[in-house]
Parts: sequence; structure tokens; C-alpha cells
Amino acid sequence: MANLPQSLSMNAPFGVTSASNPASAAVAGAPANKDRKMASAEHLVLDLSSPDLRENALLELSKKRELFQDLAPLLWNSFGTIAALLQEIVSIYPVLSPPNLSPAQSNRVCNALALLQCVASHPDTRMLFLNAHIPLYLYPFLNTTSKSRPFEYLRLTSLGVIGALVKVDDTEVISFLLSTEIIPLCLRTMEMGSELSKTVECSYFTSFCFSKYVKKLMLILSTFTIYAFVWMFVWRTTDPLETHGDNEFIQFS
Repeated sequence: MANLPQSLSMNAPFGVTSASNPASAAVAGAPANKDRKMASAEHLVLDLSSPDLRENALLELSKKRELFQDLAPLLWNSFGTIAALLQEIVSIYPVLSPPNLSPAQSNRVCNALALLQCVASHPDTRMLFLNAHIPLYLYPFLNTTSKSRPFEYLRLTSLGVIGALVKVDDTEVISFLLSTEIIPLCLRTMEMGSELSKTVECSYFTSFCFSKYVKKLMLILSTFTIYAFVWMFVWRTTDPLETHGDNEFIQFS
């Protein structure tokens, strides 16, 4: 009996699992690990309210946003967080025209946009995000014309937020976007972007145009001419991609 493992010993209390059992340790450790991750996320979200700590919090949250479950509701419901993210967006409006956006500024605001994309893609916060008309804050970014890399990243990340909305074929989302200037802005961005930008932008645009609501609307209004013009524009814009032999379809989440 002295050589038996502790878990099988007569002296071991009934129902007590040995800590040396890897399976039971993993089961016991899973909730603790989840709690630690959530505590880390909450701490970083609180840091967003501090101007001195915000830059690091934006970077860490944007890098780890896939690891934090329910980060979107936490961002939306925590006091002052969405206001802090919008402050990051509005703060670079002055450097859009004339174009004077630095790479550091672009990276920082793109981290803020990545968190907004998280909110836009979550089913519990998508309509709240839309009803607050937050996509309109991104339209000045899509309206820029500079072909420098900081501006291109800015436009691509902004389109990622719009793409997160149109991935779900929701009538309210599509109706809202149609009531704004999103189509001419997307066309302009597609026309002047790099090959990678055009591929990504075309994927978002086709998701939008092939939604049930848009196709039904086109049939009702009989706007074949407009529809044909739009697709002729898309074909003309993306034709150089085929010329260079780049036929891969790149899926961005």
C-alpha cells in the first residue's frame, strides 16, 4: 500500500483529484486561464482612457483581439472607450489634406480601427455600432488620394471595418450603407490602390453588391445602366491584376 500513488491511497479523501493528473489539471486550469485573459483585456481597455497609456493598449489589444472572447461587448460597454477610439480617428483629420500622415500615426490609428472592426463584426454590437453612425467617421479616410503606404494602409483598414459589416447579409446594414456615399468612395479607392488593395477592395465590394437586398433593389429600380457602369468600372480597375498573372483571391478577415 505504501507504494501506491497518492490518488489511489486509502488515505486520500474521496473525490479529491491528484494534482499530478495532467487531464484534471488541464480541466481545472482552463477557467483560470480564461479569467486571466479577461482580466488582461479589461486592464488594457481601462488603459485606453488614459492618453499616456493608450498607444500601448491599442497595440496590445489589436494584436491579441482574437484571443479575447467577447472583447467587442467589453469595448462597447466600458465607459469612455468608444469615445477614446473616435478621438484617435478624428485626431488625424488635419493631416489628411494636405497629405502629411506619418507611418507612426498611420499604425496607431489603424490599431484603433482594428478594434472598431472587432465591434462591427460581433453580433451583439454590430447594430449598436451602425445605429451610432460610426462608419461615417471612416469616410474621410476613404476619400484620401495619396498613394503613399501610410495612406494605403489607412484606407485598407477602414475598408476592413466596412467589410466586417457586409460579411453578414443584413438588410439594415446594406440599407444604411446605400444611404451614404460608400459606393463612390469604394470605387475611388479601387481605382487608385495598389494590386493588393484592389484585390481586397474588390472582394469587399462584390460582397456588398451581391447581397440579397442590393440585387432586389436593382431589380425594383431597373437600374441596369448604373449596375453595368459599376461593373465595367470594376473590370477596368482590376484588369491589370490579370495582366500581371495575379489570379489569387485573397480573403481578409
